Amino acid sequence: MASGRVCGGFIGLLALFAYIDAASQTVNQELSDIFNELWKLDVNRFKAGTDYRISLQGKAGYIPSGSTTATDHASSPLFSYVNENKLKSITTYARFMKLLDNYERATGVAEKVTSEEVTENNAFLDAILETAVMKRAHQYLVKKGKSQSSLRPFKSQLYYMWFRLYHRERKGGEDSSGFEHVFVGETKFGNEIMGLHNWVQFYLQEKQHLLDYKGYKARHNDMPDEDDHVLNVQFSWHGLVKPVGSTFIGVSPEFEMAIFTILFLTSTEKTTIAVVNMAEYQLEMVVHRHGRSIGTSYPKLLSSNSRHV
Repeated sequence: MASGRVCGGFIGLLALFAYIDAASQTVNQELSDIFNELWKLDVNRFKAGTDYRISLQGKAGYIPSGSTTATDHASSPLFSYVNENKLKSITTYARFMKLLDNYERATGVAEKVTSEEVTENNAFLDAILETAVMKRAHQYLVKKGKSQSSLRPFKSQLYYMWFRLYHRERKGGEDSSGFEHVFVGETKFGNEIMGLHNWVQFYLQEKQHLLDYKGYKARHNDMPDEDDHVLNVQFSWHGLVKPVGSTFIGVSPEFEMAIFTILFLTSTEKTTIAVVNMAEYQLEMVVHRHGRSIGTSYPKLLSSNSRHV
């Protein structure tokens, strides 16, 4: 009798977990719709096989968080080719790349923002605000009552969200920002990689032999293709290992900033997770807030090549 109750309780727990898992996979249709609009407007997205080529190689193995060693399942870099002339000739990319060397890598080390860096931040925001992607995102946020219709307060909103410095570590000065964490990457306690979810930074760090791609991560035999625009990857950076990191591939910086700005501003949760169907991908979009600024944001690939349909 007792064993029957235990068995029943166990089955009940399994059912509960299955329900929670199913509930967590409910697709947010409204966000899916606006993100697909932005996807179609992203004319600056690089084309796989033409503007860049990637080499997926092997599937990465499991390593525990905090480990500094990983078996390398990829003897070559992830990016075998990127059209650098195109990177430099598109204003949003060119201004974006100027920001990548403006930060101290280690948390706990206070950032010193020069007037030149403030000018670079503003020039980047001016460039993305001129794109169809960011104009549509702004329009959407105004309609939702989350932003003002005037461009100046919206730009200020973006600056505060992405570039305002804050304390990620209690010791020392203001050592981090949303932009640094998400697009540039940082290290914690000298033993952990945080952030670094941007493909351009990934490529540039690979090119300088500071980052070593270890292989892709995939769920349920959902094998990625070399023309995929979202990947889960494992890599080392400055001698540290990231067991799994997720990144868009080829998308423009304005596209990433637009979707994560929308996700951030349309929620008040400390951590916002939304499942969306975008293009041929099913993604778990994650934003964690640090006050009124971005703490982190990234896409987590659930399924690609429309396998979820």
